[in-house]
Amino acid sequence: MSAGGDGDSGLQIAQFQGAGGQWDELVRSQTGWTHFHLHGWKQVVENVFRHECLYLSACDAQGRLTGVLPLVRVRSRVFGHFLISMPFLNYGGPLGSATAVRRLTDHATELARESGAGLLELRSTTELDVDLPVSHRKVTLLLDLPPDDPTQLWDGFKAKLRSQIRRPRKEGVVAKFGLDQLDSFFGVFSHHMRDLGTPTQPRRLFQEIARAFPESVWFGCAYLGDKAVAAGCGFQWNGEFEMTWAASLVEYNRIAPNMLLYWSFLERAVSQGLHTFNFGRCTPGSGTHRFKRQWGAREVPLWWYQYHRRGEASTPSPDDARYSWGPRIWKHLPLRIANAAGPRIVRFLP
Repeated sequence: MSAGGDGDSGLQIAQFQGAGGQWDELVRSQTGWTHFHLHGWKQVVENVFRHECLYLSACDAQGRLTGVLPLVRVRSRVFGHFLISMPFLNYGGPLGSATAVRRLTDHATELARESGAGLLELRSTTELDVDLPVSHRKVTLLLDLPPDDPTQLWDGFKAKLRSQIRRPRKEGVVAKFGLDQLDSFFGVFSHHMRDLGTPTQPRRLFQEIARAFPESVWFGCAYLGDKAVAAGCGFQWNGEFEMTWAASLVEYNRIAPNMLLYWSFLERAVSQGLHTFNFGRCTPGSGTHRFKRQWGAREVPLWWYQYHRRGEASTPSPDDARYSWGPRIWKHLPLRIANAAGPRIVRFLP
């Protein structure tokens, strides 16, 4: 496909060849930007998953960057061929001027059409003026945080919620934060994913994230004695924190360590002056959706724009009857085997 000019707009659409700092400067100037638009994710995805990253740029006639689109090709014989912005994450999609956003979307659609991709999906947080159908199959939940004082947030919770947070405290559960919590986080996360019947992301993903984003990634774990029993990992950007991955060990559900874990993340976000806590994406009506709503968060639809062939309107899911047998088997694998095999599968499930 030719990078070619845009005619009326004079824009040139091509793979980005500039410095990451130039890309990030444009990203941070745009409304609706997220951590997952940052250029550092390109190296993370390439290093961990070996997927082709088609990071697209729009430049005007003077060569000035006016728009960007991080795009990743995920292809396998079993699950299919996808172009996603961004895979494994909640957000992506084009950023920039209105014309640049349209041109980048058109270019990505043509790439999908010419390469035979079953699905192009642009995971935007906001409505875009583009000529693609949109899916609202996922939502996120946002909680507005009070300035500086976690006590104000605590006092606004219902009595039942405060009681649920106090319970693990009474049992002696404590929370710890830092990059040194990565291994403990992964221990809980991988165990939790096996119990759900879902292949785990590789430990190396989180190691690469910590290397690429040491100032903006948060790893936190809730401990009972010396044992991590709940854990979370998320990202801070533009006054917002998103809990991207969270997990707990089912055998400790009785003392609800995940409640103290979430409160500890919330308390930290307020103390650092952030204005929004993002509970991350979920499916409306699911148990995860109900858990997140109890914190008083407001529901916000996600705008996932799609071009698809042959009716392929979503990425592979265990809810799909074609793959429903997988979780039933996976739950019974020894953890060591699940952790070894899981990353080889999950890299193709964007």
